[in-house]
Amino acid sequence: MSYLSYALRAATPHHLPALWRRSPRSFSSTTGPTAKKSVPYQKTLKEESSGAREPTRPPPASAEVVVVGGGSLGCQTTYHLAKQGLTNVLLLERDRLTSGTTWHTAGLLWQLRPSDVEVELLAHTRDVVSRELPAETGLHTGWVQNGGLFIASNKQRLDEYKRLMSLGKVYGVESYVLTPAQTKDLYPLMNIEDLYGTLYVPKDGTMDPAGTCSTLARAATARGAMIIENCPVTGIQVRADDFGVKRVYAVETAHGTIQTPCVVNCAGVWARALGQLAGVHVPLVGMHHAYVVTERIEGIQNMPNVRDHDASVYLRLQGDALSVGGYESNPIFWEEVSEKFAFGLFDLNWDVFTQHIEGAINRVPVLEQTGIKSTVCGPESFTADHKPLMGEAPEVRGFFLGCGFNSAGMMLGGGCGKELAHWIIHGRPEKDMYGYDIRFHQSLSANERWMRERSHESYAKNYSVVFPHDEPLAGRNVRKDPLHQELLRQGCVFQERHGWERPGWFSPRGAAPVLDYDYYGAYGQERHRDYTYKQLLGDEYTFDFPPHHDIIKKECLTCRNALALFDMSYFGKFYLVGPEATKAANWLFTADVSKAPGSTVYTCMLNKQGGVESDLTVSRISPGDPASPLAPAFQGDGYYLAIGGAVAQHNWSHITAVLQDMKFQCKLLDCSEELGMISIQGPLSRLVLQELLDTDLSNEAFPFSTHKLTTAAGCRVRAMRLSFVGEMGWELHVPRADCVKVYQAVMQAGARHGITNAGYRAIDSLSIEKGYRHWHADLRPDDSPLEAGLAFTCKLKSSIPFLGREAVEAQKAKGIFRRLVCFTTEEKVPMFGLEAVWRDGQVVGHIRRADFGFAIDKSIAYGYIRDPAGSPVSLEFVKSGSYQLERMGELYPAQAHPKSPFDPDNKRVKGFY
Repeated sequence: MSYLSYALRAATPHHLPALWRRSPRSFSSTTGPTAKKSVPYQKTLKEESSGAREPTRPPPASAEVVVVGGGSLGCQTTYHLAKQGLTNVLLLERDRLTSGTTWHTAGLLWQLRPSDVEVELLAHTRDVVSRELPAETGLHTGWVQNGGLFIASNKQRLDEYKRLMSLGKVYGVESYVLTPAQTKDLYPLMNIEDLYGTLYVPKDGTMDPAGTCSTLARAATARGAMIIENCPVTGIQVRADDFGVKRVYAVETAHGTIQTPCVVNCAGVWARALGQLAGVHVPLVGMHHAYVVTERIEGIQNMPNVRDHDASVYLRLQGDALSVGGYESNPIFWEEVSEKFAFGLFDLNWDVFTQHIEGAINRVPVLEQTGIKSTVCGPESFTADHKPLMGEAPEVRGFFLGCGFNSAGMMLGGGCGKELAHWIIHGRPEKDMYGYDIRFHQSLSANERWMRERSHESYAKNYSVVFPHDEPLAGRNVRKDPLHQELLRQGCVFQERHGWERPGWFSPRGAAPVLDYDYYGAYGQERHRDYTYKQLLGDEYTFDFPPHHDIIKKECLTCRNALALFDMSYFGKFYLVGPEATKAANWLFTADVSKAPGSTVYTCMLNKQGGVESDLTVSRISPGDPASPLAPAFQGDGYYLAIGGAVAQHNWSHITAVLQDMKFQCKLLDCSEELGMISIQGPLSRLVLQELLDTDLSNEAFPFSTHKLTTAAGCRVRAMRLSFVGEMGWELHVPRADCVKVYQAVMQAGARHGITNAGYRAIDSLSIEKGYRHWHADLRPDDSPLEAGLAFTCKLKSSIPFLGREAVEAQKAKGIFRRLVCFTTEEKVPMFGLEAVWRDGQVVGHIRRADFGFAIDKSIAYGYIRDPAGSPVSLEFVKSGSYQLERMGELYPAQAHPKSPFDPDNKRVKGFY
């Protein structure tokens, strides 16, 4: 056992409440409570096992899709594949259905989450278990609608719940904010002395794992799917096609080999081992996750399930008893995952679990006089950002993941199973699943330290308030750009995005380094003292304007009135080169990028359904002689792609898949680590840069949206005249070794003109003020360029085909039924997204992205709206309505803008001030 797991046992049992210590049923002096290990369900599929080790039927010779793992996700995916018309689907389970992690799950379903996509996914799961399956099969899945109650012990927590309530109104999720007295009326056994308020969702409930999965299996097989139990997978055959692309070929079992082009890894904690059989990294870890089941409690019947986030505890109604569990700061890692573990439970470590009991007794005091009937401590899989792992693996085509559900596989299973099935059949999901997609760069997914640290922090903070500007403390300093140390000395407060440290904002208090992860003092680690970075983060834990609001204001206004330097080196920097690079570029990009070398074009990439997979800049280049990171050598044509670093891996995977599917003769090269990117923006940028760059920067010689190879401070750079903040400016793409020299030269030349460092918090504000999009905020794969106001990026007037063109043209002919709209409020109130949009007294959408615009001195918010009547959303419809934005239950009058409220004529980026 590692020192981490060993350290968990250092605590003593003396902190248990008195009765729970004394009761022979509850506690013994040596090993903890003597309650048996047993799940609280009347029926499990373990009892149906005959003990036979032979498969329940012989494996077929082939299948269109093989799903591996018969838990919640495996059963849901198989059911939805069959429901969407795929009949030759096979599910393989090494033991019996649910035998891994599903059989012991608490089975809670909460409808509200701080994500519009997750609200939709949860709604589908609820619909499947409460309506679809009973209607299809005539069987009861075990769904119980007893409601859910979120507990708030402070204002910040209640503010978070009010945000959820506002989002719920968009999706028709009934919810109510209750006073402590109203909460007592609803739940008489609850202690309300320390309550600030609660959020009550009457249609939340619980699911039964055996009932749900057996009903799913019945429905899937009725539609033609095949399910084989007692059939463990022993190998995955992978073969390279004629173009060298690795693809799934077959699944090996002890009872035969099944030829298939598609494997779906729904193996839960065992997903890493299954991935290794195919040469695929599956970045998750196994942990012990526990709850206890009480004896009978008089008066608890029909009470809602409770989540007391501040105590990190939940109370699940279990007939006339409660199941009590939560997320502790020192979870036990399952160091060596056993292949033989089926319908198994661990001994409960009471020293770890005690903190949940104390929180539960505080909330429901009768528990102090209640014995424990059984303990349930089983394995669960957890990921680095507490989000599942879904989608096609970048290493092997046809190998899909549906795992890493962080103890939420039951409640997310229906929605995710449906999306995964659509992904497999149609090449992409219907919803925006980027947050779940296999999103980690290879430098992270293969990094054990990063994965362990981040998974621990995500687990320990699972019940923490989700604040807008929070950052992780774990797994930091993995990818640092060449200016990192230089900016750190100048007070840079860094953000983490997919392993990269990028500038967030600049503190006048000086350096605030991110220290090695201290596990919040768990496992015997000493907590950091006087940790400046953590203190700065803590100051921002608010839903009001953060205390550093004025610092970011200064960065923004200096950019608007003089000039600012932005280190954007974390950007993805790819080259698309080769004999068919132009053919590939024409197909990949919505805009016409096949221009002369020296041109730069802002464009989108779409999926087949016309959704936006990316927005980026594409620059036509000439081959380098000699080759360098600024200009590689190549035969044929070449394009330089600059993409936001947080989404670079997604772009790489998308482009690579398209190149493979279309068999284009070209290569995609990644120079992200070899180049830095320094952006100088503002009305004085030309004045300062003209001193440093060995080229004419006039409008005539260097117009907007062009680029040149030139010299800056004696170093070769690629200068691009672009802006992401709405000002005249240039990006300098610089070889890594020269970045500090170029940076220092720019800062020295700009000092007498008032230059400042600025970070991404300023970029967020400046870009929304100008109306520029942020991919995966107000621009996602479920948005079209027409809906997002980006029709100008589509070469529809040409005859050049591009991926998604047919869908865009069809939408244009039919009309736009959803449109992105800019709103401002006169009242200076902070908004962060998820606010409901009201038009003429009806909810018509919600805010995707919001910030404060310092130049116009107003809050700005962007959201997609619909016409409740179901008609297309025209500009006239947008202009004719009266709008309000609902923030935490309060309505604020808002004005809709057909164009950006700042510089709507786009003069500043062209140098006209």
